[in-house]
Amino acid sequence: MTTYVALLRGINVGGKKRVPMQTLRELLSGMGCGSVRTHLNSGNAVFTHPGTDPDELARELERAIERELGFAVTCMVRNADDIRRVVDADPFAGREVDPARYVVTFLAGPADAEAVAGVDAAAYAPEEFVLAGRELYAYYADGIRDAKLTKVLTERRLGTAGTGRNWNTVTKLAAMAQETQQTEEPAAAGE
Repeated sequence: MTTYVALLRGINVGGKKRVPMQTLRELLSGMGCGSVRTHLNSGNAVFTHPGTDPDELARELERAIERELGFAVTCMVRNADDIRRVVDADPFAGREVDPARYVVTFLAGPADAEAVAGVDAAAYAPEEFVLAGRELYAYYADGIRDAKLTKVLTERRLGTAGTGRNWNTVTKLAAMAQETQQTEEPAAAGE
């Protein structure tokens, strides 16, 4: 069994696309997932599954949500090692940053690196960003609400969908995934 983290985009915001976390847990369990836990009410789940393709799990979850709730939701799925890598690769490590203003956007596919490279980072200071693989790290020093980068680093520029989580949520999901992984591995070894 592999431990995964699912990140749902744009749910439970402003009364639209309501996905109760109990329903999310039930949908994941119905897909053959085990040890399903959710975090917050914004579409974060940690679970185990025998499958090895996180992108296929994301598509399967998208289909299950549409079938059950009648609307489309974009889902990103990463395995526990990927989430740990995201935390370990923190480009702002060693600096004092407000974790509530530090956002990691998990991308559904590779970003258009050339388009992102065309963004003049200095023009957006004190906001900062780093594209690393399928994650975009962004620090909004003055808060995300009026951030200029959010208007520039759009899906259109990136060339793929994404969903953001603040650093507190990212590190909590990494810890939950690690706990699940540590619990599941001894159980699997004893089978």
